[in-house]
Parts: sequence; structure tokens; C-alpha cells
Amino acid sequence: MKKIYIHSLGCSKNLVDSENMLGLLTKKGFKVTEYADKADYIIINTCSFINDAKEESVNAILFAVAIKNEINKNAKIVVTGCLSQRFGEELAKEIPELDIIIGTSGFEKIDKYIEEYEKTKNLVVDTNFQLNINKDLPRKILTDHWYAYLKIAEGCSNNCTYCVIPQLRGPYKSRKIENIVKEAKFLAENGAKEIIIIAQDTSKYGIDIYGQRKLHELVGKISEINSVQWIRIHYLYPEDIYDELIYEFKHNEKLLKYFDIPLQHINDGILRRMNRKTNKDQIIRLIDKIRSEVEGAVIRTSLITGFPGESSKEHEELKKFLEEYKLDRVGVFTYSPEEHTPAYKLPEQVDEELKEKRRNELMEIQLAVSYEKN
Repeated sequence: MKKIYIHSLGCSKNLVDSENMLGLLTKKGFKVTEYADKADYIIINTCSFINDAKEESVNAILFAVAIKNEINKNAKIVVTGCLSQRFGEELAKEIPELDIIIGTSGFEKIDKYIEEYEKTKNLVVDTNFQLNINKDLPRKILTDHWYAYLKIAEGCSNNCTYCVIPQLRGPYKSRKIENIVKEAKFLAENGAKEIIIIAQDTSKYGIDIYGQRKLHELVGKISEINSVQWIRIHYLYPEDIYDELIYEFKHNEKLLKYFDIPLQHINDGILRRMNRKTNKDQIIRLIDKIRSEVEGAVIRTSLITGFPGESSKEHEELKKFLEEYKLDRVGVFTYSPEEHTPAYKLPEQVDEELKEKRRNELMEIQLAVSYEKN
């Protein structure tokens, strides 16, 4: 019986892909081990969203290579996920110890790739987008048993100028409601009390296949599963938070009043350069509407500081916004210049030291807000 070890990096969407890979392989008779040096196949599911994520992924790969070279010479190394989708050919050239390199669609056929390698013993490389979004896949849950992530869509079509996700995951593709509800029932049967709905942009769910937003309808159907006690939604883009969804937040007792809304900035000029679909006035009106209509609403956001051309005046505007609107949870990222994105070529790139300084100033403000709220 061959053993597999998996190291899952990056976001919760990647984690679900890892769970699917483990489900497929255990169904074929593979045994999961917690020790990489004991594994026949070491799988690294990578992230390459920003520079830090790329470095972490490369370090994980090199750790597996060290095991193969120094401890377990029979180990095979599988690299999948965003880094291999983005740099598959380079990885094959630079790291000859790798045996299988597959992109972001490859997780659903991991068993087939390993079978191919077992027959030929030749390097397998496949970074084509071939994902069957509605294929029912087995899962081996890696989270604590009382909660699980439920991926409702793949890819993104927003094309923010700083972001590589459309290149790594393809355009936005919603899963069918019946497939998602079936998986939610499986998760509930296996002990999940909290279902966390995820996608790169959950608020656009359904537009591509049903011609209209369907997230509120999907949440309603999941809440009908008796053993599900809580439903949490991640990554609601501000331009697509609509009245029926707010109504669901207000009246569905199982839906947590947690609004995870990535705003990225508040200055209109920077939002336009980021190719975001909202402006400051729309964002403020949305916050006011949520707080007035949904009692006990908690708003969480992520912000980017140091975007190309960000002036001290625009930075001060963002600081004042945090001080005035007192959001419940805030994460601040320094802008990461990513090759092959429009923002990479923008003039007036901000110095790394200044980015960190601005990030620290924003987090100091949020620290005081959090202390006050707690």
C-alpha cells in the first residue's frame, strides 16, 4: 500500500482541492501519512498569489527535494496548484527531482496522473485548464470535524490590475446548486456544524450559469439541512452585495452576520487604477446600509497599501476612513508587484520601506479600533 503526504499552502480554496486529492487517492487504496520522509508520494499544493506565497511554496518544494535526495530516494514529488500553473515549465527545468507537475485543474485527476507516472516513469507535466466544475469528487476533510469549507465557484473574471488569479484559475465558473447542496449534506453527515462558503468572489455566484445572482437562494437551501447550525460566507465583493442577500443575512438565523468584503482601498483614483468596480461613495453607502438593516453585523475587509502612485494624501484618506468607520476586522497587505499584471508596469512604484511604514500606520489605527470594540 503506497503512502501519500500532502502539504497544502495558500487559501481555503486550495485546501479544498487538497481534500479532494486525498479523497481520490485514498479511494484508490493510498494511505495518508503525516511524515513526508515516509511517503511514496509527496504532494505540494502550492500558492503564488503574492511574492511571500511564492517563496513559501518554493521552500516547501525544496524541503521535499531534500527528503528525496538525502532520506527517501524512492519518494516521488508532485507539485500542483497555483505555482505550477504559473511556472510549470520553469519548475521542470530548474528542479529535475520533480516527477509530476500539474496546474490548478489537475487536482481532480491526481489519481490518473500518478497512474500515468507509474506506467512510464517519465515526468508528467499538465497545466491546461480542464476543470469539470460539477464533477462529484470524494473528500477527506483536513479541518477540525465541526466545520468545513464549501467551494461554490472556481476562477475569477474581475481582472483587478494587481491580481494574477484569472491567469491561474481561469474565468469565473459557478457550480450548480444541486451539486453544492449535495456536498453540503455530505459535510454535515460527517460532522460539520458550520459550513463556510468560499470562492474567489462568492457574491457573483450564479450569474454565469443562471443569468442572475443566486447566492441568497443557495444559502437558503443549505440552511434547510437540519444538522447545519451556522453558515458563513467569505469574499463578498462590494459591487455585488444585493438586496435579497442582505434580506437573507437579516432573516436567516443560521447565516452568521459576518460580511467579509475585500475593499482594497477607499480613494476613487486608486480604486480606478486597481480596476475595482466601486467608488468611495458606494462603499460608504453599503457599509451604512448593512449596519442599518442587519442587527449585529460584523464587517471584515482587506486593504492594499503602497499601490503604484499612492500619494501621502491618498494614504491619509484611507487612514481617516478606518478611524471614522471602525470596521470590525481588517487585514492590510503591502502591494506585491506581480509579473504579467497591468499594475506591474504602472509608473510611480512605491518604495518597500514606505509600504511597510504605511501598513504599520493603518494597523495601529485598527489596533485601537479593535481594542475599543473588544
